[in-house]
Amino acid sequence: MSKTLKITYIFAILALLLAPLVVVAAVSLNGPQSLRFPPSDLSLRWYAELFAQSEWLVPLRHSLVIALLAAAVAVLIALPLALYAWGRQGLAARLLTGMGLAPFALPPVISALGFMIFWMTFGGYGQIWATIISHGIFLVTLPLVTISLGLRGIDHALIESARVMGANRWVVFRSVILPLLLPYIVSGYAFAFVLSLNEYIIAYMVAGFTVETLPVKIFNALRYGYTPILAVVSVIFVAMSALIFGLIGRFGNLPRLMGAERSQRD
Repeated sequence: MSKTLKITYIFAILALLLAPLVVVAAVSLNGPQSLRFPPSDLSLRWYAELFAQSEWLVPLRHSLVIALLAAAVAVLIALPLALYAWGRQGLAARLLTGMGLAPFALPPVISALGFMIFWMTFGGYGQIWATIISHGIFLVTLPLVTISLGLRGIDHALIESARVMGANRWVVFRSVILPLLLPYIVSGYAFAFVLSLNEYIIAYMVAGFTVETLPVKIFNALRYGYTPILAVVSVIFVAMSALIFGLIGRFGNLPRLMGAERSQRD
C-alpha cells in the first residue's frame, strides 16, 4: 500500500469517527429548541440552560459522585488483587485474576440484571451507594489491568535492594512499589471514572428513577421531546473524556498501558 493511500485511509477513518461528534457539537449551538443540522441562530443558550435547571444539575451531581466513588472502589479492589497475583503462578492467583477480569467478559445487561436481583434481595435497590458499589465491581477490570501492567515493569532488583537494607514489606511497598505504581493507579482510576460517568444499564437497573444519573436522564428526556440540551450533555461528556485521556497520554505511559512493551517482548 502506497504512502498516499495509507494517509487517505487514515483520514477517511478519522472523518468517520469525528463526523458524529461534529454534528452533535453543531446541534448544541442551535438557538431554537430543535435538533436541526446545520444549526440556526447560533447561540450558547442551551449550555446556560443546562447549568440553570435543577432537573439536569441533580443528575449531573449524581453522575459525578457515583463516578468519583465507584472509580475509587474499583481501585481499592484491584490493587490488592494485582499485588497478590504479582509473581504468583498458583491456582488462587489465577482464580482471583479471573474474577477481576470476569465483569468485562459478560454482557453489561447480564451484570446489571445480576446486580438488580442482588440488591432487591438483600436491600439497597434504588440507593446511590448500591450503584456506586455495582459500578466499582463492574469496572474493577480497568484498574486491575493497568496496575498489573505497572507491576510487571518493576525491577525486582529494587525490591531486593530495599530488603537487604533492612526495609520490611510495608516500607518496601510504601517507598518503592507505590511510587512506581502511582501513574498506573491514576490511569486505572481515570478509565473507571470515565466509563462510570457514561454507564447507563447498571445505573438504570440498580437505581431506577430513584437516583437518576445523567445518561439515565438523557434517555428519559427523549420521551418528552428533543432539545439541544441533549447535545450539550453529549459534548460535555466527550470533552471530559478527551481531557482525561489526553492527560493520561501526556503524563502517563500510554503505549505501555495499551500493552506495547509486552508485545515487543513477546
